[in-house]
Amino acid sequence: MNAPDPPSPPARRGLRRPALWALLVGLLVVAQSLLVALTVNYEASRSQDEIETVGAEAAVQMRRELLQVMQQLQLLAWSGAEDAAWSAAAVELMRRRPELLRVERRDAALQVAAFADTPTGPPLFARMARGDLSVDTEVACAAARRQSAPLFSRSFFVPMADGRGAEVVDLCIPVLRAGRDDGFVVGSFGLAPLLDEVMTPQQMRRTEISVVEGDGARLARAGGPRGAGVFVAERLVDLPGTSLRLRVDSAAGRPSLIPNLTLALVLGLSIALFAVVLLLARDVRRRAEAERALAEALSLRQAMENSLITGLRARNLDGEVTYANPAFCAMVGFSPEELHTPVPPYWPPEFVEQYRQRQESRRESVLTEQQRQGFETVFMRRNGERFPVMIYEAPLRDPQGRHTGWMSTVLDVSAQRSMEELSRQQQERLQASARLATVGEMASLMSHELNQPLAAIASYATGSLNLLDEPDPQGAVPMLRQALERIAEQAERAGRIIKSVHSFVRRREQQREVIGTDLLIEGVLPLVRLQARKSGTRIEVDLPPKPPRVLCDRTLLEQVLLNLSRNGIQAMEADTPLDERVLTLRVRQTHPQWVTFGVIDRGPGIAPEVAARLFTPFFTTRAEGMGLGLSLCRTVIEQHGGALDFGTAPPHGTEFRFTLPAPRQAESRQTAPPAA
Repeated sequence: MNAPDPPSPPARRGLRRPALWALLVGLLVVAQSLLVALTVNYEASRSQDEIETVGAEAAVQMRRELLQVMQQLQLLAWSGAEDAAWSAAAVELMRRRPELLRVERRDAALQVAAFADTPTGPPLFARMARGDLSVDTEVACAAARRQSAPLFSRSFFVPMADGRGAEVVDLCIPVLRAGRDDGFVVGSFGLAPLLDEVMTPQQMRRTEISVVEGDGARLARAGGPRGAGVFVAERLVDLPGTSLRLRVDSAAGRPSLIPNLTLALVLGLSIALFAVVLLLARDVRRRAEAERALAEALSLRQAMENSLITGLRARNLDGEVTYANPAFCAMVGFSPEELHTPVPPYWPPEFVEQYRQRQESRRESVLTEQQRQGFETVFMRRNGERFPVMIYEAPLRDPQGRHTGWMSTVLDVSAQRSMEELSRQQQERLQASARLATVGEMASLMSHELNQPLAAIASYATGSLNLLDEPDPQGAVPMLRQALERIAEQAERAGRIIKSVHSFVRRREQQREVIGTDLLIEGVLPLVRLQARKSGTRIEVDLPPKPPRVLCDRTLLEQVLLNLSRNGIQAMEADTPLDERVLTLRVRQTHPQWVTFGVIDRGPGIAPEVAARLFTPFFTTRAEGMGLGLSLCRTVIEQHGGALDFGTAPPHGTEFRFTLPAPRQAESRQTAPPAA
């Protein structure tokens, strides 16, 4: 019979490949199983070692705590203090040692002579008398007397008033004085508080510690979780006269199949080997998607930069423009290619040297936060027009953090500056109109005030002519001289009235100067008195002996004082009796940097509904008023850096107050260097 043909090599390879895969999988399973078993065993051993260490530390700490308290009780026993001092010392000791629940002083017959209970909890023997639970204590004291050394008693259970109980151990310390027995000092320790003292917070969260008897009965416990009974350690605490058995039980159970991160990483790496190819394929796909997203983001950024109306430019360390968006090119009128020059074409020729120095200083120093807030400068368009711009600049850094240049945001503020200039001009016109309106209202007062000197001049002139017609002209010379002097006085008086109004109207220059407050008051007094004479108002000026000085625009401040004074006089015309019509102009140096002006009247005050709108432009309570006076006053004061407000002036009336900066502060504001 012919022998069978051998299998072909491909067939053998087909049979061998599953066997190899099966062998590889088997080896991996065995290796991983052994690794898991060894790791679990190692974790169990390590957990047991940890609990053994905790038990040893707890036993040592408990013995140390008890011996330290024993030393402190010995000091208390030997102090020989009276009852009150002894009780106070015992209470202080128990306050510092929460595990000490009671301290007793007994005589030689073991009778309690004095005691003190813990101040941190209920009394220990509140439910049962101390004499009913003294057997173990007396046995320990008898042994301590024989050995002349402190001894601990066996633990015993004390029922408490709240229905629970406490396991207690007593320490008996014999007291010897002059070689004679002088009684005992007994300290009662709670085992549960003692366990709380010997355990650290971390140990309390992870383990349960107990004091047990020889048969395993639990006397006291401490710790947050209940022990799982898997990892347990017992230690014996040897004390003079007795011993305590500590049991430490870990809350952790048996280790799981993957007990720690190391084993999890090993298993994860084994699984990750099968996913490497899939991850590589996924990475290639994600790279293509990232490149497509990057191209879209670049296109979007380019579109956003092209649509901005704010100019953007980037410069290198030499100051050459390396990038400019269309808005910046349209602003200066140059193409991006024309901007790539050592000296930018938008720099005005007269400022080239100054801008070059500023660029060098910025290159040598790091930009501060104040510089990043922006600075104003001047650029030039292609047609030679100069225009102001606001520049916000920040440093450009490469991926390695090196400073490679600056990125700037450029805003054309020429329209804003034009609006500010127009607003300033309108404000000046409005102030001039208000000043002229004030003069118009005072025209009637001037006519009344001028009538008196003019009538006197006419009377004296008529009298002089009559004297000239007398038959004895020589005798009329003295009377004629007196009449001419009166004519000159009245003419001078009329001239002063006209000059005051004329100077008030003619002052248009807004120039700030350092001036004394007394000169400001004197400048408006003639005009204020014109209004005051009409209503019979008295004007009082309250100035310090040395009037303070302010830096201000004299014309505008005189207008403010005049407006506030006229308002105060008009407020008293209707309801204020004639003998109470007093307007006070007051000046005080309330602060080294500020001077306060006050215009005080004795009128009826300001109604709440009027006070809410008092500084609103064009709001007025008078039929002939324009409603601009107080609004302009506040604007002028705020332009000087001060504030204008009002309040009630006791016993009745209104006080308008405003502040002006003193010369030192005002001059520092005026001389502060502007931004480059």
